[in-house]
Amino acid sequence: MTTTVKISGMTCGHCVNAVTEELGALDGVDHVAVELVNGGISTARLTTTSQVSESAISEAVAEAGYVMLGADAN
Repeated sequence: MTTTVKISGMTCGHCVNAVTEELGALDGVDHVAVELVNGGISTARLTTTSQVSESAISEAVAEAGYVMLGADAN
């Protein structure tokens, strides 16, 4: 299962690392790939073995210091 998350407020590699670490720590997440758009809307693509709730993803993004704008599961 793949989920794409839109995130605002990211500006650098440190931001990418923080978001990757927090999302990667969620149960069921196998892989996280972040596409940084400096000062714009970045995306994180999560590959999971089980469904991860949107609220858990949002909380992880907030823990990293950013705001999740939405998520689309495929």
